[in-house]
Amino acid sequence: MFSAFERRVAFRYLRARKGERFVSIIAIFSLIGIALGVATLIIVMSVMNGFRQELLGQILGLNGDIGVFGAGHNITQYDATARKLGKIPGVVSAIPIVQGEVLMTGPHGGAIGGVARGIQLSGLQKLRTVSRHIIAGSLKNFFGNDIAIGAGVGTQLGIPLDGTITLVLPQGNATIIGTIPRIESFHVTAIFQTGMAQYDSSFVFLPLHAAQTLFRAPNAATQIQLFVKNPDRDTAIKQAIPAAIPGVPINIVDWQDSNNAFFAAVNVERNVMFLILTLIIIVAVFNVVSSMIMMVKDKTADIAILRTMGASSSSILRIFFMVGASVGVIGTAIGFTLGLLFCVHINQIRLFIQSITGTQLFNPTVYYLESLPAKLEWSQVIEVVVLAVALSFAATLYPSWRAARTDPVEALRHE
Repeated sequence: MFSAFERRVAFRYLRARKGERFVSIIAIFSLIGIALGVATLIIVMSVMNGFRQELLGQILGLNGDIGVFGAGHNITQYDATARKLGKIPGVVSAIPIVQGEVLMTGPHGGAIGGVARGIQLSGLQKLRTVSRHIIAGSLKNFFGNDIAIGAGVGTQLGIPLDGTITLVLPQGNATIIGTIPRIESFHVTAIFQTGMAQYDSSFVFLPLHAAQTLFRAPNAATQIQLFVKNPDRDTAIKQAIPAAIPGVPINIVDWQDSNNAFFAAVNVERNVMFLILTLIIIVAVFNVVSSMIMMVKDKTADIAILRTMGASSSSILRIFFMVGASVGVIGTAIGFTLGLLFCVHINQIRLFIQSITGTQLFNPTVYYLESLPAKLEWSQVIEVVVLAVALSFAATLYPSWRAARTDPVEALRHE
């Protein structure tokens, strides 16, 4: 596509000579701008992907990917139903639960609203968001009137390990003096801290049989939660659920339905950040345009000499296109490398900055993250690289076209 003659001339123009420093400096700043824009875009998008993955892991780790509810009734024969659902391809586990809203009170007064979830011990152990984040006690004695509470619940109500928590249900017992709320006390055998304040301050787990008694759902479950291999591709599983349990009227709700507003906001923020940071690359590209126009003006005599020596206008266009495109390609390559290195070593860089400044950049008690997450999605990285290169190529078209239109006679006459 490019002849050896065109490559040599373009390479010569890329090197600054005496008296051409200003044009060269503008080109260098353009290259740096493109590199920083590409690197920043890759880093920011990777960090936002990491945050989304962390949040998704926390939410799905506690609530499951798909919830199967009885249509207007509880699910009887829940163990057999869970086994059938667990055999669907792509399903990792199916956990029956009994869940309801309660008022929680402590031994020293005070009350907070929350969610009580009844679950079998084997099912609770599969909820790694809870079972791997036990900060006090254990789940070995999770039966009878035992209960596992969130750290936030224990703090707000002043309930220590081996303490007592009381659950109050508004649906009470009818007596001659009116309806009396149902009240049950439970022994705190474990305290967990998932890192999500919303869950740690409102969730408690009790044995399935105790929850069935508390919520008056004998031999039944209010829902069965399914955990799947790929939450982003659960459509086929949702379609297979009715066939796996024919004749059972059910409602199916997946994680996207339950958290639609939240993840929609995250996606909007990610798209807006991509648009805003793309402006950095566009600004750098405008610098390429200005530096190329100045170079064409500075090289007018050279262009005229080349034309008189037999170089065609298309050859001149390709020479200056190669010059401008080289700035964009080199800048994009440098930005790509910087972005990848930063993402791979992002936590080492964070710790290094913290050691210099003496401040904690991401406090786990505030952000609930022990490390700064970064997830590279190669489709996005390729999109950024292609965008930067395409904009750089587009920026060289007008200056190259102007160079190709230069009239050698007029150029030499003015010289």
